[in-house]
Amino acid sequence: MRLFWVLCLLSVRVFGQNPCSFEQEMQKQGLLEVRAHIPEVLVELKYATTDNFMGKDVYGCLKRAFLQPEVVTKLKRAQAHLSKAHPGYRLLIYDAARPLSKQWELWNTLTKYPPSERQKYVADPREHSIHNYGSAIDLTVADVSGKPLDMGTPYDFFGELAYPSREKELLASGKLSQRAYQNRLILRDAMVSAGFMRIEFEWWHFNAFSRSEAKRRYQVVR
Repeated sequence: MRLFWVLCLLSVRVFGQNPCSFEQEMQKQGLLEVRAHIPEVLVELKYATTDNFMGKDVYGCLKRAFLQPEVVTKLKRAQAHLSKAHPGYRLLIYDAARPLSKQWELWNTLTKYPPSERQKYVADPREHSIHNYGSAIDLTVADVSGKPLDMGTPYDFFGELAYPSREKELLASGKLSQRAYQNRLILRDAMVSAGFMRIEFEWWHFNAFSRSEAKRRYQVVR
């Protein structure tokens, strides 16, 4: 009998964990959980793993991708475009809505860079990132087996090889392969066709709105 109650207590601890406060707060603010609305899309939040530039789990209980409803609608169009152009390919999300508290944690990790350089990779928390409004997304393309396509660099690579603005020069010099370049175009074509905007320094990052527009539309996610 005693063993029975011990097992019951263990099951409560394992299966009855409290909901994630970050996810609850985003849902209260009206953000949507992406896979509930676009089941074809894959999610692997890199900051909820140790596979990131910090080498540690930053997000903790935040495991699911959340975005503003209008952004989810755009992403659904992007996946539809990708599926039509490349049957079997799926978008793979690395980051979506990001609490402002986590923005500070990322910012404070890159102290080896001066603020002017740091802002190329992580937005200044005092100005807020578009991620902090659920209106930016980091992602790649996965093949039919779920394996990410070769994009020439890993996610969160800090250097010119990740810059969309330098791709043609890097391709001509042989630093970026033709295959990686074409794969980046596949991702960019799907996202831009749906109304997303690329940025200069990261092939994986796309904005649904400008920072000023996101601030006008939404509350910051804390």
